[in-house]
Amino acid sequence: MDPRVSELFGAGSGLKCAAPGHGAAPGAGAGSALGMAPRKAASKNGKKMKSRATRNTKPSNNPPYLPPEVSHRTAVKPLLKLVNPTQYRFEHLATQMKWRLQEGRGEAVYQIGVEDNGLLVGLSEEDMKASLKTLRRMAEKVGADITILREREVEYDSDVPRKIAEVLVRKVPDDQQFLDLRVAVLGNVDSGKSTLLGVLTQGELDNGRGRARLNLFRHLHEIQSGRTSSISFEILGFNSKGEVVNYSESRTAEEICESASKMITFIDLAGHHKYLKTTIFGLTSYCPDFAMLVVGANTGIAGTTREHLGLAMALKVPIFIVVSKVDLCPRGTVERTVRQLERILKQPGCNKVPMVVAGADDAVTAAQQFAQSPSITPIFTLSSVSGESLDLLKVFLNILPPLSNSKEQEELMQQLTEFQVDEIYTVPDVGTVVGGTLYSGICREGERLVVGPTDEGNFLGLKVCSIQRNRSACRVLRAGQAATLALGNFDRSLLRKGMVMVSPEMNPTICWLFEAEIVLLFHAKTFRKGFQVTVHVGNVRQTATVERLHGKEELRTGEKAVVRFRFIKHPEYLKVGAKLLFREGVTKGIGHVTNLQPISLYQHDS
Repeated sequence: MDPRVSELFGAGSGLKCAAPGHGAAPGAGAGSALGMAPRKAASKNGKKMKSRATRNTKPSNNPPYLPPEVSHRTAVKPLLKLVNPTQYRFEHLATQMKWRLQEGRGEAVYQIGVEDNGLLVGLSEEDMKASLKTLRRMAEKVGADITILREREVEYDSDVPRKIAEVLVRKVPDDQQFLDLRVAVLGNVDSGKSTLLGVLTQGELDNGRGRARLNLFRHLHEIQSGRTSSISFEILGFNSKGEVVNYSESRTAEEICESASKMITFIDLAGHHKYLKTTIFGLTSYCPDFAMLVVGANTGIAGTTREHLGLAMALKVPIFIVVSKVDLCPRGTVERTVRQLERILKQPGCNKVPMVVAGADDAVTAAQQFAQSPSITPIFTLSSVSGESLDLLKVFLNILPPLSNSKEQEELMQQLTEFQVDEIYTVPDVGTVVGGTLYSGICREGERLVVGPTDEGNFLGLKVCSIQRNRSACRVLRAGQAATLALGNFDRSLLRKGMVMVSPEMNPTICWLFEAEIVLLFHAKTFRKGFQVTVHVGNVRQTATVERLHGKEELRTGEKAVVRFRFIKHPEYLKVGAKLLFREGVTKGIGHVTNLQPISLYQHDS
């Protein structure tokens, strides 16, 4: 890439396509000063690229280019026409913006001063103001707000300074249809996970003795020991203008939901090794979009850090790293911890590209590249006590795009209803309540579903009385969303974690026996028939016995095989292709389900 292009946004993020969605907008033939920026680019060190670009750039009459957007576009229109667009052109651009917001599930990034063929023309100060004004009018027309992410000057022969700007357009929320991303928080015990979440969600810095984390703990022994042992959820919102919405200005979760256009749900997991099964359950069951690995700057990579990194990679969850407690140690120690992380991430087993975030430009670039390239791993260094670099993490989370586009979401919603049961409660005056994730379909208040499998492999009929998302009432639940469902006076003793609630029309596959293609990550001796392991598949967690190893008598560390497992307690609902993770003591392995042997008996008990 031309170094002049690389220097524009500090880290080579010459972005050129619209929302995080795919394809070109309808009627995209109208060229404009508003080139559409994608969330995809090559990652490079911003400062090095900038200095190198400045050193090597000579005056030239050739303006820099970005890669042209791949689409069937007609001729490019002059840029200045956008300053005073005709009514027809304005309507055309507004329609285009609406489509792009729909594709990006409520978000799109525009780059002002870029033609459709990738030419970085830039605009004068006056034209830039007029273009931003037009963009703001377009956003208001489609019910959205705009936020300027960053501005840069285009360096080539010109008497008048010219700029390009990157603008985030985000839809104003309506009827709880905010963009919701789930982030699992991993890391060793005492690395500062809960404290960091407390600071982000409560809006107040920690006092250095753990005050910020007290609101996150669910049990007395957690408060006394300062260690998380259960899974807790915390929410951080961003409004349509990109401003943080948390408990510092809102008293309840309902108020946060009402004013937020984008919601980050943090899943706070346990760091101690004796709670590993809880951590694995949180990663497999709650389907996080991203994982945040917290590493203490003073301790470095210790305890369960490597194990948690390995779990996230085995489950193919994109991961970014936060080095916390930088206020406790000198700069040299922080840099040594970062170098240690970079060395591990570059190893053959990881094959990651670490990207240290040093400024706001880096944070914007990291967010745009992270969701598109699984190899990019942003690294933040911050303090929950002094607040150092905390804003960079907020900028990153604000811009972070969803992994799936609207088309994939629509396809899931058209399937039959399937809700995974992860938590079970009894609430006074409400009755039995289940928490979990809607894997597919749509669930409404008053809908009749069946839940199972029971120990005998049956399914029981029930009615959904009410739904809550992020602790506020909701009438309709869509695929991919997490919620709690009230089941009225349904007997709680008939429910357990790992069950599914499905549409009565579905014929779910219930099995005792299943086969999986596995890789044995570690085993002290030999893995053979009769060995018992704890199997994690989605929200299913149960002990299973190895019935058979196809084509082999035994397995050793690093070897692959197709293995037949049998659940020892009750049958489970599984799907072919589901990711599988098993463990027993130091024994660990991963794989995927290849074959199911369904039980012949299937019936509904109403």
